Amino acid sequence: MITGTAITITMAEAASLARLMTWLSPAFPVGSFAYSHGLERAIHDGLIRDRQSLREWLEALLGRGSAWNDAVLLAETWRQTRAGDDIVEVAELAEAMSGSRERHMETTLQGDAFVDAMAAWSGEPPAGGEGPIAYPVAVGSAAARHGIALADALTAYLHAFASNLVQACVRLIPLGQRDGVATLAALEPVILRTAQRAAGSTLDDLGACTIRADILSMNHETQYSRVFRS
Repeated sequence: MITGTAITITMAEAASLARLMTWLSPAFPVGSFAYSHGLERAIHDGLIRDRQSLREWLEALLGRGSAWNDAVLLAETWRQTRAGDDIVEVAELAEAMSGSRERHMETTLQGDAFVDAMAAWSGEPPAGGEGPIAYPVAVGSAAARHGIALADALTAYLHAFASNLVQACVRLIPLGQRDGVATLAALEPVILRTAQRAAGSTLDDLGACTIRADILSMNHETQYSRVFRS
């Protein structure tokens, strides 16, 4: 048991925290650095050009866009896995909700890579069966099976989502490292609010209204010169 002046953390809780940090760190081999989630096209078109425009873009994705849907799907997967239910249907739904070919590739390739890397802990894939599995479904199932709290999993997942895209923009805009960190600091309340909302969500809460982001993701598929895969 690890003790402090205000909190007491069991070794199991500390192990879960360390595991979650490893799974969603940039070092975990899911290839997240290769994807910009359509931001490369947004920068190309001049829609994202500085810290403020990036913050506004990511805030929209987190609160009412693809990141919100990912959080709802992760939460539903976590609950079904904890209950011992089959997650095939939510896995199929998550795959079907990809708004473009590149987004489908982004979520399924990262999901498959996450499952492969999880063999270091369990050697067992999530209970979704064979075939592609979307990234939030893979993470939600693993978190439930390894005793990680839903709120923690959601917060870490959304933070990793934002952090990865900020790092993409540091390279593309270019955006300085300090501006990148400042963007993450400004997004912290949004990440926490979204995680809290998603923890109490159901599949009825799925839905996004970030149409421009979806269109730009489609446009990125035919962009002449590009650094990222999405």
